[in-house]
Amino acid sequence: MNRLWSRVGIRVTSVGLLMAGAAGGIYLGQDREVQQQSTGAQLVVQVDVDDMQLLRQRQTEHAVTRAWQRQAEGDAAEKAATEAKAAAGKAHQIEQKAVQKKKAAEAAKKAKAAEKAAKASSSSSSGSSSSSSGPDAYTGDIPSSCGDYSGSRAIGCSLMLDAGFKIDQFPCLDKLWKKESGWDYNAENPSSGAFGIPQALPGSKMASEGDDWRTNPATQIKWGLNYIEGRYDTPCGAWSHSQDTGWY
Repeated sequence: MNRLWSRVGIRVTSVGLLMAGAAGGIYLGQDREVQQQSTGAQLVVQVDVDDMQLLRQRQTEHAVTRAWQRQAEGDAAEKAATEAKAAAGKAHQIEQKAVQKKKAAEAAKKAKAAEKAAKASSSSSSGSSSSSSGPDAYTGDIPSSCGDYSGSRAIGCSLMLDAGFKIDQFPCLDKLWKKESGWDYNAENPSSGAFGIPQALPGSKMASEGDDWRTNPATQIKWGLNYIEGRYDTPCGAWSHSQDTGWY
């Protein structure tokens, strides 16, 4: 009987130990699972932290890149504006120089024209002073056919008729010498030196008609009529040539 209870006790003890071991194994398994879950959670959290840090780092890099680009664009725009301003200034300077050059040329042209006019006036004044008493008086008759004219023109009309030309030639002679000298016995071309009513070149040629060729319109007209007849036959022939060429 005692031996039987001993066996039962041993079995009960064995079963108890087995149950205790199983319970302990279950506890240990649960604890390991909890530990594994905790470790997994920690890994997930660590991954999330790393991702956030990486994201922030990339955002920072992008912000720096955008700031650099904006600065680069601003520098380029400032440089372009500076270059454009410099180019505009240079163009303005060139334009101002061109304007000044044009004004200087115009001023020089006006000065040259004024100097030329002054010389002409001086030459005219010199001629007038040499004959301050006026032209020599004409002593010949003025026919009625020349009554519409006065002064040197009337003398010219009269002497033209005396030279054998008809009265219808006088309008041509009148226009010719109006163009050449304005019928001024003291007229002198400052460029060529041509002188007198017919603008003889040189004026001393008219001395063939008289020593008073500087002061006597009649002497100048006689020489001029002889010149026209010798080269153009008639005053109208001389006028036609003058119209074609600008001279006679």
